[in-house]
Amino acid sequence: MTGGHAVPLETTLRSRGAEVVIGADRPFCVIGERINPTGRKVFAELLRGGDLSRVERDVREQAGATMLDVNMGVPLADEAELLTRAVRMIQDLTDQPLCLDSSVVAALEAGLAAYDGKALVNSVTAEDERLHQILPLVKRHGAAVIGLPNDEDEIPEDPHRRLELARKIVDIATGTYGIPPEDVLIDPLAMPVGADTTLARKTLETIALIKTELGVNMTLGASNVSFGMPDRHAIGSAFLPMAMAYGLTSAIMDARSPQLVQAVRAADLLLGNDPWGGSWISAFRSREAGR
Repeated sequence: MTGGHAVPLETTLRSRGAEVVIGADRPFCVIGERINPTGRKVFAELLRGGDLSRVERDVREQAGATMLDVNMGVPLADEAELLTRAVRMIQDLTDQPLCLDSSVVAALEAGLAAYDGKALVNSVTAEDERLHQILPLVKRHGAAVIGLPNDEDEIPEDPHRRLELARKIVDIATGTYGIPPEDVLIDPLAMPVGADTTLARKTLETIALIKTELGVNMTLGASNVSFGMPDRHAIGSAFLPMAMAYGLTSAIMDARSPQLVQAVRAADLLLGNDPWGGSWISAFRSREAGR
């Protein structure tokens, strides 16, 4: 895994009753981003009061996602308790595997303990302290983890520096903690094009480098790319197929958007990850029947 054309890996995640495999030759993994209080004042207030009723609607609206990201990060609330309750509740509502999203170690510990299956942990940075706090949890619970290639000093713009930090995360996860390389996903860092229109190209270059050099699966927060811009779904619908062609295998994204999901599924078809177009044709027939 230290140079030239690494063999692509497959990451397997599980819920109580379902299994999802993320890989270069697999259908793109859509991780629904909606169960997150960021930018949702009403939802944040409900969570602060211990009310998880809105979560059920969020699960229902993301039925087309492959997995669901779950974030309960609300200031002045017990995040560990909220994440535990949310994980238990969502597992009773859906078989979609979960991505547990928190920067609080105690919350991740509680969420992983409550989860029945193999979860994805979002996320760990390349900071030494964070690596040695979070990776032992990932190993102990048999989970997979998303690594962010930024450290104490910077969120690097240079794709080669991002690759260095990604390699550091993979090396420590596998070498120090014995986490299988297929259970380490890297986030190549999607940055807002509204701030700098060259940033998307740098993300694509990072994806290509990680695919070639490390062979690990990748995910990113797709909504970051269009942040602050008008007509955001159109930007995402262009960016995601491009990123897939470079080697992106999953994304945390708005699974409620038909425009985004159809762009991804069309790219699956064009990249050969939907044999004979079976999924594309089936989805079309379902929409027609629904009309």
